[in-house]
Parts: sequence; C-alpha cells; structure tokens
Amino acid sequence: MNKTGRPLSPHLTIYRWPITMTLSILHRVTGVALSVGLIALVVWLESIAFGADAYAMVAGLMNTMIGKILLLGWSYAFFFHFSNGIRHLFWDVGMGFEVRQANASAWFVVVTSVLLTTVYWFTV
Repeated sequence: MNKTGRPLSPHLTIYRWPITMTLSILHRVTGVALSVGLIALVVWLESIAFGADAYAMVAGLMNTMIGKILLLGWSYAFFFHFSNGIRHLFWDVGMGFEVRQANASAWFVVVTSVLLTTVYWFTV
C-alpha cells in the first residue's frame, strides 16, 4: 500500500482474466488429471489380468455415478489437452500470436473439447 491507502498493483478482484491465461491454467490442470487417470487405467488393466472377480469389482466401481463423473472428466481432460496441444503446435511454428487470433483459437479449443467429449459419450 502507498500513502493514499490504495494498492500499488491491480488486485485479483478487479483484474479480468483473459481466456488465454485461463486455458494455460486449465492445460496444466488437465495434464495432472490425465496423470491420475493413467493410474486408474493401469488399475483397470491390472484387474483384467487378475481375473473376472477383480475386473467385475473395478467395472462396478466405474459404473457408479462417481465413476461415470470421473470418466466424463477424464475424457474432457483428454480432449481439452489434445485440442490445446494442437494449438500449441501452431504456436511452435510462429502462428497465431496476435491477440485476436489467440483469443479465437482459445475459444475454438473450448468449443472443440466440449463437442468432442459430447460426441464421444453419445457414441460409446
């Protein structure tokens, strides 16, 4: 604080987060979620190796409401991370750095990941 009692820099309550910053954070979060999902995938694969009883137990857990929400979240995380990764590949070759292009590609990633998740869950 300075002598007038006002903050020296913008505070989080008045700072507007740009979509590109939000997607950057979400890219990291979905990467962590996919790592946890990989552990779940390994558990599922091991249950197949351990026999029908173990598989039935894991399949039963994934068939509950919480299991389906986790699977939905992991599939969204996959499609979001995948779509945003393609966006980063364009950035790696120097394309899409203008503010309007970055914002448009960010919204494209959000829409694409939601659409891909929806299509996946309605075709499974």
